Amino acid sequence: MSKITIENLNLFYGNFQALKNNSLSIEEKKITALIGPSGCGKSTLLRCLNRMNDLIEGVNISGRVRIDGKDIYSPDTNLIQLRKEVGMVFQRPNPFPLSVFDNIAYGPKVHGLFKRPKDAMEAVVAKSLSAVGLWEEMKDRLDISALNLTLEQQQRICIARLLAVEPTILLMDEPCSALDPIATLQIEELFINLKERYTIVIVTHNMQQAARISDYTAYMYLGELIEFGDTNTLFVNPKNKLTEEYITGRFG
Repeated sequence: MSKITIENLNLFYGNFQALKNNSLSIEEKKITALIGPSGCGKSTLLRCLNRMNDLIEGVNISGRVRIDGKDIYSPDTNLIQLRKEVGMVFQRPNPFPLSVFDNIAYGPKVHGLFKRPKDAMEAVVAKSLSAVGLWEEMKDRLDISALNLTLEQQQRICIARLLAVEPTILLMDEPCSALDPIATLQIEELFINLKERYTIVIVTHNMQQAARISDYTAYMYLGELIEFGDTNTLFVNPKNKLTEEYITGRFG
């Protein structure tokens, strides 16, 4: 079942067209990877899914993005609610300069999710850290600064921070680019576990990563969606010559 439907999406930065008439259907509780050479529009497309591009001066967007059938670009969209439902993780971990506990509790406090903060918040912190595999090693260290953790732990903290506000969609913009190979594999395993409960869209420059963890893959080039389909099929038997040249290393 489709969770996100993109229809004829165009985006301009001033006079430069970064996205060109893209249409795509993203399945619920699956991992969809966006691949392609640098500057092809992957991250721009990703940021359209929670309207982060709205924050950039001179951006002009046309087309539709629907989540659960609702057009998120309609005038009545509540952006705070949208970005609560559609969480985002960036290339480098960006924990707040706060304790582990306060990093996780920050979102629920801001959104006013609990009437009795202390009891409810402790349960949410435990649940969120458990979901990212950090509870056992952090349960007695919740008061330490998140900035003192390893990069891999920091990235897990950032994901747990998203989960605490109960999103349904997770956007990942090259989330392993700052991590070593072992930490990358651990985060990939986390994503595979998380897709049981969340719809995940990941931008990656690492084609092996896309092949390892994604159910569907979209190849983009110069702002256009060139090919989209089941990951195994796209990598083994691409239909478009541009896709084939990219994944075989002859281009890009």
